[in-house]
Amino acid sequence: MGKNLALLTLNKVVKHFDISGGFLDQLRFQGLRPRLEKTRVHALNDVSLTLEKGETLSVVGESGCGKSTLARTVMGLYRPDSGEIYYGKDRIDHLDSGEMLVHRRKMQMIFQDPYASLNPRMTVRQTLEEPLRFHHPSISEGEVQDRVALVMEQVGVNPRWGERYPHEFSGGQRQRVSIARALMVDPEFIVADEPISALDVSIQAQILNLLMEAQEMRGLTYMMITHDLSVVAHISTRVAVMYLGTLCELASAANLFETARHPYTRALLSAIPRLGQKKPAHIKLKGEVPTPIHLPSGCVFHGRCLYANERCRREVPQLLAGGSGVFVACHGVEEGRIS
Repeated sequence: MGKNLALLTLNKVVKHFDISGGFLDQLRFQGLRPRLEKTRVHALNDVSLTLEKGETLSVVGESGCGKSTLARTVMGLYRPDSGEIYYGKDRIDHLDSGEMLVHRRKMQMIFQDPYASLNPRMTVRQTLEEPLRFHHPSISEGEVQDRVALVMEQVGVNPRWGERYPHEFSGGQRQRVSIARALMVDPEFIVADEPISALDVSIQAQILNLLMEAQEMRGLTYMMITHDLSVVAHISTRVAVMYLGTLCELASAANLFETARHPYTRALLSAIPRLGQKKPAHIKLKGEVPTPIHLPSGCVFHGRCLYANERCRREVPQLLAGGSGVFVACHGVEEGRIS
């Protein structure tokens, strides 16, 4: 999807979770005949995309659409059931924890809840020193201290707070510490999973600006997981829209917000409040959100789509190029029924 060597490439990635439970939970009867039935959550379904160096790709969609699963699968916290993930030229989806270490220095993650992701028994200084000592065991004590002081200054954490513990900080300050921890090993790529959703609105802009400054200063590449479309418009180079574990649309932020093509993307954008709007332009979808345990046949969105026809109900749409770097998985767009 890009002419340059992509930093990250996903090719038809699938991830399902077995929630069958124990023997009795799986037991079903067909007449008098017993059988065991597995129950799986279809979290990711044939997801393919690329990230170019230096860009910010935002992944958006409703809760439960697979955004966080995608983030954790990219980072190797979950192993995909099928498909391929490449970091540069290296395939990484099949690597064990030891083999992944060489890539861990290049890939870091910022989690949604900074209080849960920080060790409550470690001071800020210990939290920041730990990844540096682990990935660079030969580094000198002086270099460690210089590095910690530099990164704390860059993220706006007072060096005098180094001996404090996470519970002594506000949510915004804790998230700054989480960002500092991610930056300690000088990564190339950062996955930020809802990094501001747990923060007050007054603090969110500060954290976003901090992330953008760090990107400009260090040439970072971001995958931003979020449900806040105002954030997406502010920071994104490109946007991937997901629904029930399926990639619906992939486009530049400018193209997506100006001329969204997929019916689901249009419905999402119509829900953004706009000042001065006299009449609400919200698109009301029909039906209920299906369960990821039993996915609909054909297009996963057809049960709520205003443009669905028989083909949508029986045939899975492919993610096809639509010009200007836009990719859409929709029969209606492909056939010209949706302009």
